[in-house]
Amino acid sequence: MRLREQVLGSLNLFRSTPGLAATDLRVARALADVATIGLVQERTLRRHETLSEQLQIALNSRVSIEQAKGVIAEGLGPGVEEAFAALRGHGRRHGRRLKDVAESVVDGSLQLDDLRTLPRR
Repeated sequence: MRLREQVLGSLNLFRSTPGLAATDLRVARALADVATIGLVQERTLRRHETLSEQLQIALNSRVSIEQAKGVIAEGLGPGVEEAFAALRGHGRRHGRRLKDVAESVVDGSLQLDDLRTLPRR
């Protein structure tokens, strides 16, 4: 089974007697074509589902980061750009992902005083 130049799989045909008639070969080709279409559709669906999941994760991360920027800006007084720089800096210094640092700020497990790079009001 092929899609252009890419081999997707194979179809085995078994008979109790040797040889295939021309009609049998046409039926076998039709079965292989239908199976190929099914494989291609399944792969396409899987790729779309993966992309959708990745985009949702990115959106959720962005929401957490924006919330943390607001918490920092409100609590310590810098602007949102400085708050983002503080989040990013803390993550780099401690080897943590930006999303994880942001969630820690929002849930209160990372105290604002731990974001030392920010100027106090």
